[in-house]
Amino acid sequence: MSHTIQTTRDDYLIAGFAALAITIHIAESALPSPLPGIKPGLANVVTLIVLCRYGWRMAAWVSLLRVLVGSILIGTFLSPTFFLSAAGALASVTVLGLLFAISHALPGWAVGPMGYGIAAALAHMSGQFWVAYMVFVPHSGLLTLYPLLMTLAAVLGIVSGLLTRTVLTRLNSAPSDSNPV
Repeated sequence: MSHTIQTTRDDYLIAGFAALAITIHIAESALPSPLPGIKPGLANVVTLIVLCRYGWRMAAWVSLLRVLVGSILIGTFLSPTFFLSAAGALASVTVLGLLFAISHALPGWAVGPMGYGIAAALAHMSGQFWVAYMVFVPHSGLLTLYPLLMTLAAVLGIVSGLLTRTVLTRLNSAPSDSNPV
């Protein structure tokens, strides 16, 4: 007996954006890092663009698929790196979901790409840090790094927000008959 799964436009969009985010994730994994866990977070720009254009559900899929598939492709699946990345992504997606819901529920209260970028980066770093502290390195000395890591996350969140805003501006000013994807 044969079963066919019906795919929707959203399925194709999620797959395409996830593939782009995975590609960037893999490229970023090859970059040297001044501190463990510090990467530019450019793959998160894809998630922010999807959030702003298509909503939280699609952004969550893109983010979580990026972590899962990216870790399989670079060989870190079920390693400490995977769990740290997954914790960061889950924290980020959760915060983005809350901000998205609030900004759509309260008239006049909006969160833009900059706000999403900063909040996502801070949540991602917090998720990673606390899993690292609670599971892998439960040493009080690690806590001294937290302010530095959060500062770096805020700076990288600003960069992500600026990049997201720039891309969205260009997409929104493109001719209406062009495909935004």
